[in-house]
Parts: sequence; structure tokens; C-alpha cells
Amino acid sequence: MPPLPGAELVRTPVHLYRYLLRCCKQLPTRAMQQHYQHAIRQGYNSHTDEDDPERIQLIIQRAISDADWILDKVSIALAVFKLILIDQSDNSMWKD
Repeated sequence: MPPLPGAELVRTPVHLYRYLLRCCKQLPTRAMQQHYQHAIRQGYNSHTDEDDPERIQLIIQRAISDADWILDKVSIALAVFKLILIDQSDNSMWKD
């Protein structure tokens, strides 16, 4: 799954924070959304004193790639789950 639109525009920690919260809306369950929203808030608060521009850009790049990885993982897991459900419903149809 490609990054959400706007990933290339993330330049500041505030932009990153908002981008990551938008990514959370792509997660399938409310519990997952709340878990990652909490983690994003903690990460943002723990790096508020960071003032090195290179380090900030490294954090931004890493956070975007991590978000992409999580969204890919979730979309693959959902696809596999759907295939399993389809397979089970097909098999149950032939058991009668």
C-alpha cells in the first residue's frame, strides 16, 4: 500500500503528527486506532525537545515508513482473513 496522499509534504513534527493521525483512520478497528493514536501522542511528546534538523528529518522519514509498514501489514492480514472466510464458506457448501 503506498503512503497516504500528503506523505511527501510532511516537513515538520506537527505535519507528521497530523499525517500519522490520518493514517490511524485507515485501521480496521477502533481499538487499533486508539492504540496507535496513543503511541503517536507518546512519541510526539517524547521528541518535543529535539532541535537537530537532521535528526528531526530522520524521525519523520522513519515514522512514515513505519506507518506504511503497519498499514501494509493490516491490509494483508485482512485480505488473508477474507480468503479464509471465502474458502470456509465454499467448503461448507459442498459438505451437504
